[in-house]
Order: sequence, then C-alpha cells, then structure tokens
Amino acid sequence: MKIALFQMRSGIDPAQNAAALVDAVHNAQKNGAIMLFTPEMSGLLDRDRARASAHILPEHGHPVLTAVQAAARKAGLWVHLGSLALQGQDRCVNRGFLITPEGEISARYDKLHLFDVDLPTGESWRESAAYEPGKDSVIAPTPIGPLGLSICYDLRFPALYQALSAAGAEVLAVPAAFTVPTGQAHWHLLLRARAIENACWVVAAAQSGQHEDGRETYGHSLVIDPWGRVVLDMEGNGGLGYAEIDPAILPDVRARVPVLAHRRSIPNVRVVS
Repeated sequence: MKIALFQMRSGIDPAQNAAALVDAVHNAQKNGAIMLFTPEMSGLLDRDRARASAHILPEHGHPVLTAVQAAARKAGLWVHLGSLALQGQDRCVNRGFLITPEGEISARYDKLHLFDVDLPTGESWRESAAYEPGKDSVIAPTPIGPLGLSICYDLRFPALYQALSAAGAEVLAVPAAFTVPTGQAHWHLLLRARAIENACWVVAAAQSGQHEDGRETYGHSLVIDPWGRVVLDMEGNGGLGYAEIDPAILPDVRARVPVLAHRRSIPNVRVVS
C-alpha cells in the first residue's frame, strides 16, 4: 500500500500553507497513494507569538483544516494532518487530525509532551508558555493498519509508544518540526528505536529548511519498517515522497523478536547505597 509524505517548509501565512497542503493532497492521489502524512504545524510555523496569535483560531471553521478536509473529500484520500496550532481552553493546543476520504475527522490528538529547552546553540524554546499538553493517547483505524498518534517531542518518551503498541497500534505517526542540532544528533536513532522496540511501522513527516520566522528545521522525513530498516529518507528535499507499507511483514517481525509478548510491568526500583 502506497503512502505519501509531504515534507514542508511552513511559513507565517496560513493561506499559503493551506494551498500547499491542498496541492499535496491532489498530487498524492494522482500518484497512487492511499494516504498522505503531513508534518507538525502544517498550517503555521511562526515563533513570533504576537504575530502568530491572529492566526491561531478555534478548530471549528479553521480555514486550513477546512481546506484539507475539502481536498481529502475531493481526492478520496486519507490524510494525517500532522498538527495545527489551535485555540484551547486556557492556552493553545498542538493538535493532529486523521481525516477520512469523506473529509470527516475520525481522530484528534493533542501533543502530550511539550518542548521546553535551552540548546547549546543559544536557541531557547518554551512550548509550555503558550501551549497546554494533551490528556490522552490515541489509536485510530486506517487502511494501512491501526495508527498510533504522536507529535515531535513525544518521540523522546518511549512509554507512550509502548502504550500505543500494547493497545494494538501497528503504525506509529510522528509528525515533527525538529531543530537541526537535535535532528542531526537524534532523529534517525530515536525513530528507528521506536520502530524496533515496538515492532511497528514508523511514519515521520517533517518540516525542512529555512523558515520565514528565522528557524531552520532538519527535514529527513522517514518511513521505517518494523525491523528498523529505513524505507524512505527524504533528506533535505521538499515536496512529496512515497513509500510502500506492507502489513504482511509485521507478524513475521513480531514472531522473530516477540518484544510485545515479552514485556513485563517494571517492579519498584531498589536503590542500593
């Protein structure tokens, strides 16, 4: 089953980002994909929070979401819209959507882990200053198998993916906007580890390049099979990439190394002084 990944360089104008997403939906369908994956913050990437605030709207009637739903319906394509910045209760939310070929939202996921860090490069990120964390992990049915949802910084927390695979996930989605330093150091390693330790496919659509707000993202959208083999690496190239997902290899991998069956609850840690 052929899937498409859209490696974006989202900017500060949601209308331009929406137009790029709509084109990606139609081109993915024309090229034979049954499902499209897009990155974190597909609708807006702007670290100037005062400027961005005018574009951070409620989910209902959101112009980018509405445009992608309409495009999915017209193309008859499944779309995992990696995430949008939306108004929440007290703060914003970073929310991903699974959209059916009828243009309906079949699942939502709010990012659980928020990126608060000071990097050696001098970059400082305080996602929790503007965003509230999600409360639930989510799995939803798709034509390529039960899909476990996550977003970017979630990747560093293996317990989330263990919970998703234990609950039946066969594919793990990791839309992202990784910085270049953290991407170079950890992106491939962490994604391959999540695939191997959960015996799952991993699909990670990423932002890439120099953005209008001044940040630079790592790119390298990846598809990794349950044995940890990289099936697709888009490197720094923007646009659409394609990969074949073969659910038939999953039982074989899980039989060869039955990590899901061998998991045990971890007892209390005994600290010896």
